Amino acid sequence: MVAGVVIPDEKIPVLERMGIKDSKKLTPTRRKVLSRKLKNMFEYETVEITAQDIDKLRANDVNLNEIEKIAMLKIINQLDCDCVIIDSVDVKPKRLEKEIKSITRSTNVISEHKADDKYIQVAAASIIAKYERDMIIEHLKKDYRKIGEMGSGYPSDPKTKKFLEKFTYDEMPDIVRKSWKTVQNIKKSSKKN
Repeated sequence: MVAGVVIPDEKIPVLERMGIKDSKKLTPTRRKVLSRKLKNMFEYETVEITAQDIDKLRANDVNLNEIEKIAMLKIINQLDCDCVIIDSVDVKPKRLEKEIKSITRSTNVISEHKADDKYIQVAAASIIAKYERDMIIEHLKKDYRKIGEMGSGYPSDPKTKKFLEKFTYDEMPDIVRKSWKTVQNIKKSSKKN
């Protein structure tokens, strides 16, 4: 999930009083409250990148950073803003800045690593994106509860790994990225058996 939000400069003190910070530093409950407030207060856009989207693009040699960049560009083109601030997906943030400027009508682009820590506007977008992802995972947990606990959906989560191990590679549900290294390892081990 990728999100963008338009925040006028004069509203930054309001965000500071609200306690906006990088979504990873907030509890799920706090993300929920803040996400709802932000959506009511500001213009925003989200782009969901499904497991199937990722697998199709990866099959065509499009890497994850490029996939995220495509989502960012969709959001930038939907929102009307004077300045674009991006948590860089490029190892060279200035290169991403230049690329975004050349593709969009935005002339003021800031691309930095850890921008969600440095810019409250990016932190606000991260809260919206993370909460939307949290909601998708909660719905999926309900849909798949008969199979077992699916965890957070992140590859490093032992519950998620255990959930995935209940399927052969060919049985993986559409919600799972088959291009994931975790899933590729399951494929390799099932071929050995």
